[in-house]
Amino acid sequence: MSDKASLSKSPISWHTAFKVYGERATLRMLALGFSAGLPLLLVLGSLSFWLREAGVDRSTIGYLSWVGLAYAFKWVWAPLVDRVPLPGLTRWLGRRRSWLLLSQLGIAAGLAGMAVTDPSVALKPMVWCALAVAFCSATQDIALDAYRIESADVDRQAALAAAYQTGYRLAMIWAGAGVLWIAARAEVANAATYQAGAWQTAYLVMAASMLSGIVTVLVSTEPQPAPRAPARNAAEWLQTALFDPFADFFRRYKMQAVLILALIATYRISDVVMGIMANPFYVDMGYTKDEVAAVTKVFGVVMTLVGTFIGGVLSMRLGVMRVLMLGAVLSAASNLLFAWLGGHGHDVQALVLVVSADNLAGGIASAAFIAYLSSLTSISYTATQYALFSSVMLLLPKWLAGFSGVAVDHYGYASFFTGTALLGVPVLLLITLAGRLAPAPSAALPESASKSIAS
Repeated sequence: MSDKASLSKSPISWHTAFKVYGERATLRMLALGFSAGLPLLLVLGSLSFWLREAGVDRSTIGYLSWVGLAYAFKWVWAPLVDRVPLPGLTRWLGRRRSWLLLSQLGIAAGLAGMAVTDPSVALKPMVWCALAVAFCSATQDIALDAYRIESADVDRQAALAAAYQTGYRLAMIWAGAGVLWIAARAEVANAATYQAGAWQTAYLVMAASMLSGIVTVLVSTEPQPAPRAPARNAAEWLQTALFDPFADFFRRYKMQAVLILALIATYRISDVVMGIMANPFYVDMGYTKDEVAAVTKVFGVVMTLVGTFIGGVLSMRLGVMRVLMLGAVLSAASNLLFAWLGGHGHDVQALVLVVSADNLAGGIASAAFIAYLSSLTSISYTATQYALFSSVMLLLPKWLAGFSGVAVDHYGYASFFTGTALLGVPVLLLITLAGRLAPAPSAALPESASKSIAS
């Protein structure tokens, strides 16, 4: 939703803005956000720490980050998640929750598969299991984004996005700091530096952690689906499932669609490209698993919660575009702190400063960005359109991130982090241009969906 649209009606009171965080739909989104955020680092960031300890070189680690491209191509099967019922499950749970449950079970199985492999002995089985986790995680995202958007009216999307991001970030702390802490505790004293068994224990715990999302899906309510006329034949089904969602977006936004897609494609580029090398950086700088886990868990959690909460409230109060700009500036600037840390040397207090600033910036940016993406979707095509947006968001950054190890090998960490900060500069121009154009508001949610926020 644009700032102009936000200013066209009376501002929401501070009391109302804060009260929404205690509603049931918001609390459900907190738990489901945790389920969505758990797999990401386990196939990217935390996995890179494991791989680096196992002796895998930085260039290979960078290329293996292309596993994350599964998230960038989820629009390909999003129409199936949006339209195709699952035998037995859909009748029992409904369209959104059935796909959520199936994907969550797949994630848990994939993580268990990763846990019983050792990349120092055979890397290929690890890669296949990681691909399975990424595919199931992307599928969960498709269903969950639709579930979130259909569960509340437009005014509450920023709050749901903030709750989702809070759960998502908490899961990333658990999958980042938590997995390091567990692996450190599982190590045998006076043994070799790399111990595969410690990492295997940690990943089994992560697989079990998916129970939080599974239980939430089972006890949640299914949002009222948008009414759809049944397709008369296969050609009509393909038309409504594959072509219409994309045509609807371009029909509503016309030439503005190109600008919107450019902004979506580059908004998180600084964070994504930098993030792949963060854990190898910690290893090469001599930080222990306990040090990284303690700093990320204590200061990262606090600052992430603060940033996400601020981003959600400010988006409701001031408008999404203003907070998008703030988040873009802070995200790029926080990468410069990593460049400074690279020259500063091993210093836990400096690591606290850098991690805290990075998590604060990421929380603010993510809450506003998700609210922005949600405002662009039509209620008739929530799953497919949101999958398109989030896929566009990841495609270019994930592709560039694959070369991050090569860049570090050639130029060093300080130059690499500085370069990732500069990648965020064009984003500021795109936000400025997008803010001056008022996109058409997304289609209104049905009355039953708006009422379900309080259920």
